[in-house]
Parts: sequence; structure tokens; C-alpha cells
Amino acid sequence: MARSLSAEEIKMLPLEGMKVLDVSQIMAGPYCTMVLGDMGAEVIKIEKANGGDDSRQMGPYVNGESTCFAQINRNKRSVALDLKDPQALEAFYQLAREADVVVENYRPGVTGRLKIDYATLKKINPGIIYCSISGYGQTGPYRGKGGFDLVAQGMTGLMSMTGEPGGRPLKTGIAVYDIGAGITAVYSILAAYVHKLNTGEGQQVDVAIAECGLPWFTWEAAAYFAEGRVPGPTGWRHRVSAPYQALKARDGYLMLGCANQRTWERLCEEVLEQPELIADPRFLTNSDRGANVETLERELEEIFASRDVSQWLERCDRAGVPAGPINDFSQALEDPHYREREMVIKVDHPRLGELSMLGFPAKFSATPAQVRRPAPLFGQHTEEVLAELGLPNDDNDALKGAGLTV
Repeated sequence: MARSLSAEEIKMLPLEGMKVLDVSQIMAGPYCTMVLGDMGAEVIKIEKANGGDDSRQMGPYVNGESTCFAQINRNKRSVALDLKDPQALEAFYQLAREADVVVENYRPGVTGRLKIDYATLKKINPGIIYCSISGYGQTGPYRGKGGFDLVAQGMTGLMSMTGEPGGRPLKTGIAVYDIGAGITAVYSILAAYVHKLNTGEGQQVDVAIAECGLPWFTWEAAAYFAEGRVPGPTGWRHRVSAPYQALKARDGYLMLGCANQRTWERLCEEVLEQPELIADPRFLTNSDRGANVETLERELEEIFASRDVSQWLERCDRAGVPAGPINDFSQALEDPHYREREMVIKVDHPRLGELSMLGFPAKFSATPAQVRRPAPLFGQHTEEVLAELGLPNDDNDALKGAGLTV
């Protein structure tokens, strides 16, 4: 059952003491700040007074509350402020004076007009770590363009590599660059935070959605820089290793990963019971298998057609050959391994009730990540946070009277 953690159960977390102002919305920035919050940072989410984070308007809804917003904004407090108003802006500045980190994902130039840009906040707090996430970065000819995950997938070449040869360009199944930008921001902020702890010096961190995925193209870069080879789509196959791909069995498909010679030999000897394949000149080395992958695939699928997926997976497990099922999302979330590893957790939410969420991918032996609070209601903590700033009651009332808080 979902429940709140008791004081005794809340352990010291690795980022306890870090204070984060989250001025971002939708996905990349909020994912970054959620991860920081999961690891113990105090995250105050600054939402625009007119409707808040745009993901609050994304369904599905339960009791009028967006489940999209709830999945990516746990471990945060929500403060609603109209930053165009001088009083609300001054309240923001007071928060910035005490913050270690600011995360924003406005288009370049917008924070300057709002007077919450790095140059402004650095004068208030010289040690501030100011992370800007944008489509194309803070410099360069495209800096003023709006950038989104799908546009980045096309621009970086990813869509030209996804799908089947000769087919229509395909996107990935998830917003890989939005999440990738959030992950890039997390480790960059942590590096800047260590630097700050050592020197007291803050800095700006510039993360571009359209760049974060390029360093992931390692095998593709190796071939391009060495031979000028432009990578195309490989469908269900790996670009370098074979057989490292989806293969059809009697009742469906499985993924098989023979990434080295010894694994290939185990597959032939112990799983397929076809040791003669090892000496076949077409399949002697990984390069040979890659050059003849279509022939290899046909021969393997003739053998795999004799048994069901579950039978092949059992044989692979016994032989130590990496293999797995091709699950849909429901099957993945119900997998007993993920359940035991707590990759699905339950949290109590004031409107959504018992909410299932994705868990934490990193397991810390001494400082495990925790959900200390569910995603906030819009402006839920405005009065609480403003009171912590020491604002007099009449200032609080003035902010409310001006419609700057909820």
C-alpha cells in the first residue's frame, strides 16, 4: 500500500542541503529537477500564475489532475508567481539568494526580458549554478529557434538511422532527447556543484536538446570519422555485432545478443546444438557474420522456428547467452524482476489517490532515493514558501491581492 515515509524512515540523502529553483516546464527541465529531488535536493518549482506548468494541461486526468504532470514532478513544492510583477520578482530574487541551482528551459533571450537571466542572478548570488536547457543552446546561429525532441531526432540524424532500410524515417518510441537533455543537465549540474563546493564559484550550464544525443552515436562516429561511412537504418539488427538482433521463433520474437566470439560459440554449441556453424567460413568472425547477416538470420530463424520463445530463452539462460523477450509496456512493468527491483512504486496523492509511478534506476546502498512528497497541486506551497522567506503578512496579502499567487 502507498503511504508516507515516517521521520525514522527518511534517511540522509546524497543531495540533502542542495536548494534548487525549477523555472522549467513540460519534460526536459522537470525530469532533471525530479532526479535531483529524488536524491535529496530541496526543489521549489516556480510556476506561472496563469495555469502553471503547461504539462498540467496534458491528459489523462484523474479528478481533474494531470497524471502526466504527476509522473515527472514528485519531490517538489509548487510556488505560483507572475514574474512580470515587481513584487513577485522580488520574492523570486529572495529565493535565488538562498539557492544553489536554478534550472530553466525558456527560449534564449526570454529570461533576460523577465530579468531572471544568469547575469542578473549572478549579481544577487555569485555562487549560483544556472542551468539553461534549450533547443539549440545559448549560442550559435540557431539559438533563437524553438527546439523540440522530434525536431532534434531529425536534425541529428537519429531518424535516418531508425526503422528499416528503404522505409519512412521513424522516430524513437519515447522522447529520448527530452529525457536525454534532462539527464545531461543532471550530471552537468552535479559537476558544477562539486566545483562550487571546492571553490565557492558558480557558473552557467548550457544544455541543448539538439546536441545531447550526438555523443551517444559512438559506433556511428567510429565508422564515419574513419571511413566516411554514413550510417543508415538497421531495423532490428545491431550496427556492429551479429547475431545481435530480434529473431523470430515459433510463437513470436526474442532479442538475442551475441556481442563477442565466445557467446556466439556458446549459442551454436549449447543453445542451437549446431557446432558446425562455428566453422562456417561465412560466420567465422564477427565481421564475417556482419557482412553476411541476412544469410545468418535466415539460417538461424529456420532453427528458431522449431521452438517457442520461452523455450529458447530457457536454453539461452542455461548457456549464459544474453537473450530476452520483446515485451509490450504492460508486460515490462509486470515483469517480476522489475517488481522486485521496485521499478514500479506507489505514492499517495491528495487528488489522484494511490498513484503508481516509475521507480529509481540507481540503487544506493547507504542513501537510497526516496519519494518524500508527491507532485504538488498548482501553487500548493506558495504561502508556505513565502512565509519561509520571512515576508511580512502584509506582503503576502499584497501578493495575493494582486493575483500573483494562488
